[in-house]
Amino acid sequence: MTGLEIWLLAIGLAMDCFAVSIASGIILKRTQWKPMLVMAFAFGLFQAIMPFIGWMFAKSFSHLIESVDHWIAFAILAFLGGRMIWESFKEEECCQLFNPASLKVVFTMAVATSIDALAVGISFAFLGVQDYSEILSPILIIGLVSFVMSMIGLIFGIQCGCGLARKLKAELWGGIILVIIGTKILIEHLFFQ
Repeated sequence: MTGLEIWLLAIGLAMDCFAVSIASGIILKRTQWKPMLVMAFAFGLFQAIMPFIGWMFAKSFSHLIESVDHWIAFAILAFLGGRMIWESFKEEECCQLFNPASLKVVFTMAVATSIDALAVGISFAFLGVQDYSEILSPILIIGLVSFVMSMIGLIFGIQCGCGLARKLKAELWGGIILVIIGTKILIEHLFFQ
């Protein structure tokens, strides 16, 4: 993957964090730096750790399915992107009741928003990433982007509230990005190798 694709992938993965952060900001109602930084850090940390875990798991057997690895990477990214697109059209109550300042809630949300990143880590192994030095840059970028997008989402939720947040459709755009990257991977392997 190129540097641009990694940044786009990171943005796509961070859209779940962004959407949850907007909802959390709406609930917080005012700037509270400690819980905001804890949430953004937790989101960034888990978004960085999960691809690493997925990659570690999958790299041990990726050579066994080398002939279809591009199809698997496409399927994973298309599935995740499709699910994000589907969920973006569901009507949800914007201000669900949860406490974004609770460490238990933050941990749960960090794990929930990073499951997609675990699957992306598996796709890294199928794309031929075999060395720690190759995975370090993408996971750092994914973690950094998730941290920044979470902080932006929190501030946006505090400042703008529910109505404008719904109009952004962050999950829709994140899903579209993942589907495009998956399709590009498939096309490159089918037609240019």
